[in-house]
Amino acid sequence: MTDSLASVFERRESEVCSYSRTWPVVFDRAEGSRLYGVDGVPYLDFFAGAGSLNYGHNNPVLKRALISYLEHDGVTHALDMWTAAREDLLKTLEEKILAPRGLDYKVVFPGPAGANAVEAALKLARKVTGKQGLAYFRNAFHGMTLGALSVNGNHATRSSAGISLSHTKELPYDDGLSDVADLEGLLAACPGGLAGTAAVIVETVQGEGGINVARGQWLRALAAACRRHDVLLILDDIQMGCGRLGPFFSFEDAGVEPDIVCLSKSISGYGLPMALMLIRPELDVWKPAEHNGTFRGFNLAFVTGAEAMRAYWSDDELEKSTRTKGERVADGLRQIAVSYPGAGLAARGRGLAQGLRTAGGEMAGRISAEAFERGLLVETCGPQGKVVKLLPPLSVTTGEVDQALEILDASVKSALARLA
Repeated sequence: MTDSLASVFERRESEVCSYSRTWPVVFDRAEGSRLYGVDGVPYLDFFAGAGSLNYGHNNPVLKRALISYLEHDGVTHALDMWTAAREDLLKTLEEKILAPRGLDYKVVFPGPAGANAVEAALKLARKVTGKQGLAYFRNAFHGMTLGALSVNGNHATRSSAGISLSHTKELPYDDGLSDVADLEGLLAACPGGLAGTAAVIVETVQGEGGINVARGQWLRALAAACRRHDVLLILDDIQMGCGRLGPFFSFEDAGVEPDIVCLSKSISGYGLPMALMLIRPELDVWKPAEHNGTFRGFNLAFVTGAEAMRAYWSDDELEKSTRTKGERVADGLRQIAVSYPGAGLAARGRGLAQGLRTAGGEMAGRISAEAFERGLLVETCGPQGKVVKLLPPLSVTTGEVDQALEILDASVKSALARLA
């Protein structure tokens, strides 16, 4: 980074910025699984825009569709007016994703980001049910706006709201050991009890929460308890959807059908801002403009999102590939963990959402820093930031997976030596 560039960032950018502190590089271009600094130095990207780039940087198939649309002078901004790009996205979503899975959802365009989808979901759940109570899970992350913060399970994050966050109840997330029969009793402890609980919001795998994986049995029990008591089930698939765990929706393997599904991040396919909320048709009780926003119709994201569904979800090849690569990453992490006995390391994850749990945040942070010095971008997550999180593009090659694991192994070794 040049002095002049450093000074403008330091002079003009808020102290709230975070990732640039972890990776102090001025990035210039990106392709596939790699980012390049202005000096041409490559970095293997196992961060992928926090899961927004499932198909890689500047995916050539999606890029061609986007360039063609721009050269055609296609509509860019149209709020919720009908456009050809919007029609194409809805038809493709219906034909490639919903119909093959037997899902019947109406689509809400709530705004450009995942938090917009979460806010809309919470708002709709309360409107439909007439109830105020919401349940969420320990270590959950659903966004940084006020409503989303009210269902975040990270207490430090919640405190950033600056006010009391009421009418919500934290529940313990599946630990792989808990009795699923306890769920009903836990829900009864929510504000207003079962009769006063509008919805439960859950992630099948908690990404920011530490790569915590819920059992299918637990998710099915949760869904059944919600049905018995007319509590809506909101599935936050913002980071783990769009194939991150293998299937398009992360809840498919568990065999549950949520009332509301929140999507964002990789739903546009190209890293362009877009969020969707999928709702059961009988929940579509909005009045015109009752939930709106200026940027809920970004047509460039419609173009790349539809193209991604056509290109990668017309068959099950990507799903199979993701599962295979995910096992390769998991095997590599398990091998790293057993290679350093006594270090407190453990592998966890599903699909291409994998993590290496460490003994503490200092160790995980050191591993991430060492990896960066070796040309690999990985972030940390979970309580005290003690999990090293790997979210590579689904298009990552097996060679890149092996390279990343070699770098990670060397980084663990170096971090252990430095902190000894």
